Amino acid sequence: MRALIVYVSIHHRNTEKIAKAMAEVLGADLVKPWKTEPNELMEYDLIGFGSGIYWWRHHWGLFKLVESLPRMDGKKAFIFSTAGMNIRWYNHRKLKKALREKGFEVVGEFSCRGWDTNGWLAKIGGLNKGHPNERDAAEARRFAERLKAKVLNPPAPKSR
Repeated sequence: MRALIVYVSIHHRNTEKIAKAMAEVLGADLVKPWKTEPNELMEYDLIGFGSGIYWWRHHWGLFKLVESLPRMDGKKAFIFSTAGMNIRWYNHRKLKKALREKGFEVVGEFSCRGWDTNGWLAKIGGLNKGHPNERDAAEARRFAERLKAKVLNPPAPKSR
């Protein structure tokens, strides 16, 4: 089974660090949303969508890609993010809704702190400097291991 991670990582490469940690475990291909065609996603069994959080939502590039997709009924997806204010349920809600509207089954979510120097935060050195750190990357790898076991290598059905 094949995995793909679509991600955006701009300011400090926070999300890229997490995407690469997950890709190691999943054996996933990594791509930016503006460097892929919607039909290419059909080749994958599991697709991750992630970015830093900008004003309580993922990067616009992910939404533009998702909007361009055909129905993806039954296709499995996961969401991840890095954020100065790490409130996963709130930060992921719009992307989760967009993916579900396209027919994706969202099978997992991951988020961790990321160094945030947007706006006025730059004047004080930002929030969460040093994150994501190795501990955050290790958590991302554990998340990916659980996804892999659940989605890419599901247990065989029990015979009666």
